Amino acid sequence: MTPEAVMSMTYQALRVALIMAGPLLLTTLAVGLIISIFQAATQINEMTLSFIPKLLAVGATLVLLGPWLLSTMVDYIRSLLDSIPGLAS
Repeated sequence: MTPEAVMSMTYQALRVALIMAGPLLLTTLAVGLIISIFQAATQINEMTLSFIPKLLAVGATLVLLGPWLLSTMVDYIRSLLDSIPGLAS
């Protein structure tokens, strides 16, 4: 296995990880920002107030994007397994 192959595999793995984590992290960021603005406007300093909306938003995102995330992961694993014979030589 050449260093170029290792770097290519690492790049692909990091890319898939970013693609899969991105929507969930952006959803959490957006909901957290909205809740923070609400807390600042109403002067409610309850730490647990932001937890439930974030949890519900991430759950809804997983339900909506779950099939796409799963197909992305399956495509990556399939390409990884298909490349094994070429790496052995």
